[in-house]
Amino acid sequence: MQKLFKFLKPYAGAVLAIFCVLMLQAYCDLTLPAYTSDIVNVGIQQKGIDEKIPFVLSEEDFLQLLLFVPSGRQETVKEAYEVSSGPSEPYMYEKNNEGNIMALKESVQEDEEKMEELSELLGKPMLLCVGSASGNGAAMEIEKQMEEQFSAMPEIEKQMEEQFSAMPETMVEQSAAVYIQNVYEKIGVDTDRIETGYILWTGLKMLALAAAGMIASIIVGLLASRVGARVGRGLRKDVFRKVVGFSNGEFDKFSTASLITRSTNDIQQIQLLTVMILRMVLYAPILAAGGIFKVFRTNADMSWIIALAVGMIVMVVVVLFAVVMPKFKVVQNMVDRLNLVSREILTGLAVIRAFSTEKYEEKRFDAANKDLTRTNLFVNRAMTFMMPFMMLIMNGIAVLIVWVGGHSINDGSMQVGDMMAFIQYTMQIIMSFLMICMISVMLPRAAVSADRVDEILTSSTLIHDAENPVHFGENGKGEVRFEHVSFRYPGAEEDVLHDISFTAKPGETTALIGSTGSGKSTLVNLIPRFYDVTEGKITIDGIDIRTTTQQELRERLGYVPQKGVLFSGDIESNILYGNPKGSEEEMQEAARIAQAADFIEEKQKKYKSPIAQGGSNVSGGQKQRLSIARAVAKHPDVYIFDDSFSALDYKTDVKLRAALKEKTNESTVLIVAQRISTILHAEQIIVLDDGKVAGMGTHRELLKNCEEYYQIASSQLSERELEHDMKEVG
Repeated sequence: MQKLFKFLKPYAGAVLAIFCVLMLQAYCDLTLPAYTSDIVNVGIQQKGIDEKIPFVLSEEDFLQLLLFVPSGRQETVKEAYEVSSGPSEPYMYEKNNEGNIMALKESVQEDEEKMEELSELLGKPMLLCVGSASGNGAAMEIEKQMEEQFSAMPEIEKQMEEQFSAMPETMVEQSAAVYIQNVYEKIGVDTDRIETGYILWTGLKMLALAAAGMIASIIVGLLASRVGARVGRGLRKDVFRKVVGFSNGEFDKFSTASLITRSTNDIQQIQLLTVMILRMVLYAPILAAGGIFKVFRTNADMSWIIALAVGMIVMVVVVLFAVVMPKFKVVQNMVDRLNLVSREILTGLAVIRAFSTEKYEEKRFDAANKDLTRTNLFVNRAMTFMMPFMMLIMNGIAVLIVWVGGHSINDGSMQVGDMMAFIQYTMQIIMSFLMICMISVMLPRAAVSADRVDEILTSSTLIHDAENPVHFGENGKGEVRFEHVSFRYPGAEEDVLHDISFTAKPGETTALIGSTGSGKSTLVNLIPRFYDVTEGKITIDGIDIRTTTQQELRERLGYVPQKGVLFSGDIESNILYGNPKGSEEEMQEAARIAQAADFIEEKQKKYKSPIAQGGSNVSGGQKQRLSIARAVAKHPDVYIFDDSFSALDYKTDVKLRAALKEKTNESTVLIVAQRISTILHAEQIIVLDDGKVAGMGTHRELLKNCEEYYQIASSQLSERELEHDMKEVG
């Protein structure tokens, strides 16, 4: 999780905005159950009368109510009411001649403290009046005693307190509502109109809250999706930038298949979970905390049910995590394995068909596929137990609330609407934990993916630019010097190059030849800093290549790899790949030098002819010539040809080297070759044997002085050619 939040850190502002909108959404969702409770308790059961004391009542009812008010507090009640001057909204009573109408003063209505005081003062008297009207025995008995023993008021008050002490508070509130409804109806107030108005107004507020919650949910979804997409885009960009900067040593550590999986599947997992975190995980604790707060305000006596539900949910999640968590890392490694097998089969399809090993490769792929499927099935089957358990817990809790709440309603300590609200709040709390549990299915796998992506981003690259880089001069010619260079692959025990020293001068061709595995390609790969030397140094125009930037170094090089690599696009984009601002004349000149102009001109679209992925729609020789043209079009100071003429026929090879000689008469040229014919006319030939310099000189000099070179030459040249060259040496 820490890695996931690390990836979210750059988008802290958007996350804060989402949090604020989620607070609004949670407020809307948590307020709706309270309005539902009000509709049931007040709108239906209390006829829409939500006041705790009557705002208007007849003088007769007022005097009767005063009868049950303690003598020392009656004056407070009298001061709160006055004779009404006429009906007002919403209490449109009918006038009659039976007496005055008493109305609560407006100043009292606006004073919350006085209203609360009157509510406490008149609550129990209103209960007695209701009991008297409905035939309640206890209330009638108290009233009778008061009428008979009015002078003994202190004793009567004491009896009243004893009667009320055993009654729940909700019974007093409900009785007050019934009393107010009775006195309103007695003076002709249209209580049906009040009821309808209350329900409609509360319903409109609920609709407004639902609409606000919906809009908030849409906004959160939009913002979360945008943040998730940006996280994915940023990670892909960072991973790509990091991988592009990898040296060959890092590519040896991370396989290509693994890098592809990390750049696609792993980042997709992170992106998906980011959206879920912002949309659900962030919302769940807000909703749960708000729900718990509302529950304690509704009925704290039933809060133990919430604790029971949460404890059961946590227990289920912990057990499932303990079983499933170790498998998620295995799944990602198996995805790597499947990608590796798939890539090997697809790239080596021609070889597979040539050797008729399709059945073997099918079995190999099937084994990797079955391993991944088997592990995925185990994980998914384990996780499928989560939802049934959660639904069982949720429905069981709902039944428990109804059972406990039913007893509370029967005892008068709870109203029906409060129980309905309690059920809704409880379901919201449980749903909050369910949301987290749903994310928990994805969380372990995404956490593993985050670790794998972070492993790339935090990996130390072996090749670094100098902190204070040295810049090449404008008059440099590209002289390459190896000074006692030794090299060992990272993690290897022995050097593959030993004490190599030579100078490749501008205007000359320096060739490298030797048996397979002698270190030729490794040596030229040190010049662009695909690897760094272990000992010694390489300089260009006297500047150590490690003291300049990689970009500035490589801008001076024209590199043609051993295997020609083309990019999807067209011929023009491939030739001008290293010189995107090059002119058409430069492009055509490079194609002519590389002996590629003939086959390009034969194509219908010529230089606009498409190149398929990997150059699969051109031959090996054409691919190699286009790779050479790409290096020529760059106009570098140093040309590096890593066995780049191997796919060319002898005639094309001769023409290309002749044209190249003219083009590179002021540049340094290094050629790695297997064929003697390619390097016969090189000014300097370096013979490598087991990573050491076995000989250095021209073709004829090496025939005389270097046994290794003579052995190579004798295996490739005819006896006549060999004798002719030996005579000229002699």
